[in-house]
Amino acid sequence: MATLYGKSFTRQELARLAPDIEVIGGVRRVVLDDGVARGVRVAQFHTGSGLTFDVLLDRGMDIGYAVHNGRPISWQSSVGIPHPAAYDDKGAAGFLRAFHGGLVVGCGPDNVGSPNVDDGEELPLHGRLSNTPASHIGYGGTWEGDEYRLWVEGQVRHAIIFGANLLLRRRIWAWLGGNTIFIEDTLENQGVARTPYQLLYHCNFGFPLLSAESELRIASEVRPRDAEAAKGLAEYNRFSPPRAEYPEQVFYHLPRPDKEGYARATLVNPTLQLGAYVRFRLAELPHMIEWKMMQQGMYVLGLEPANCWVEGRARDRERGILRFLEPGEKVELRLEIGVLPDAASLAGEMAG
Repeated sequence: MATLYGKSFTRQELARLAPDIEVIGGVRRVVLDDGVARGVRVAQFHTGSGLTFDVLLDRGMDIGYAVHNGRPISWQSSVGIPHPAAYDDKGAAGFLRAFHGGLVVGCGPDNVGSPNVDDGEELPLHGRLSNTPASHIGYGGTWEGDEYRLWVEGQVRHAIIFGANLLLRRRIWAWLGGNTIFIEDTLENQGVARTPYQLLYHCNFGFPLLSAESELRIASEVRPRDAEAAKGLAEYNRFSPPRAEYPEQVFYHLPRPDKEGYARATLVNPTLQLGAYVRFRLAELPHMIEWKMMQQGMYVLGLEPANCWVEGRARDRERGILRFLEPGEKVELRLEIGVLPDAASLAGEMAG
């Protein structure tokens, strides 16, 4: 049953109370119409629990703003939500001028991390997924017994003549009355050659969830990416107020699985009695990258499940960890992002 306003309701009970279920929770399509965002199609969710979030259909089905009862969960960059028509994939600057932040930015499938040249192919920072419009869009709400599922789905193609032909089918959904966002992806090689792929889910959390009172909780083996991160290794899970200068620190996590094969990373703010977690299946996403940026004006924590590290495809090929899809082969990836909105849910997290 749907839990709303502190009570549980059957489908028939809600039908008697609200003839249009979308008054309580639903998905609607809108188009942004100002500035760099003009023309970006969006599927806006409101689950009835206080959770609202935007799926950016023209940004690889990224998730943009995410708010719970007026409190932002996601981080938003200063560049806004640029339409992908303005994207320049040369070097690092093109991606950075288009990096909207939001709750989830998809990175890959051609490259994750630094620009590089691999097997003769020039690859941009974090790949092209986030700047590719989706097609074959569907959305709506579906009763499943006494549960009501809100959903949007579409597909994003990554293809080039004489090269890769990968198709990502994405479905994002949430339960009516729920505080969790589910992402279900299937990446298929529709080409005729064995093709490398990298995927990273760049989940971004900012103020007020992120503050000097916050703590990251994750069961993992952790190591610094570089000398700069090594300086902060002892405090990888604690945060400071914004600083005038703060070179980014990046930590590599090898999470430990739970009995279902999933890992979980949780940011908690006990002062606000608010938290959020990322849960992901390790078979396909065995790594998590932590991006810690405490600089003023760029105050953000990235929790990033991935099938790779973030030094570029060529480096992962050298390491022997680069993943491939054979012609016709598919890989399914599962991720969920949940909000812990109150003292009770936060206490359960801290006890665990």
